[in-house]
Amino acid sequence: MRRARFTITLALFIGVLLTFAPAAFAHANGGQGWFGQTNDQQITDAMFIVIVFFPTVIALFSLIQWRLDKRKHAREDAVKARESSADWRGGW
Repeated sequence: MRRARFTITLALFIGVLLTFAPAAFAHANGGQGWFGQTNDQQITDAMFIVIVFFPTVIALFSLIQWRLDKRKHAREDAVKARESSADWRGGW
């Protein structure tokens, strides 16, 4: 019960902070944000970076997953080979 009460209180606190944070950031600098005044070229360049970033991350994570799957299948094949080998079965 104590953990649930703490979790609910923490979730409400974080929710309140996330609700009021964007308004505080917008009023602090005239609504311009952290980067300051921007033009269309800067926004276009930033969005091209975003467009390149996500496929790159997806490709990188896919390569990592492929290598991990390759290792997993090699381990499984080694276990099957050991189980079928007479040397590893034991006995007399």
